[in-house]
Amino acid sequence: MRVTINGKSEQVPAGTIEQLVRQRGLKPEALVVEHNQRIVRQAQWAQVRLQEGDILELLRFVGGG
Repeated sequence: MRVTINGKSEQVPAGTIEQLVRQRGLKPEALVVEHNQRIVRQAQWAQVRLQEGDILELLRFVGGG
């Protein structure tokens, strides 16, 4: 299925936000997910199924000094 991730159209397997995060090897504790312009809490990632045309923003927190 085709979705937009961080402004780029991508082909991804059907599944949930949680599955997408795992497939990409991202660290959930440092990630915020926006799904169709709504922030999704990490506790809900497993319940949100991706659909054709969804728009996602995957935002990582980076520490620094």
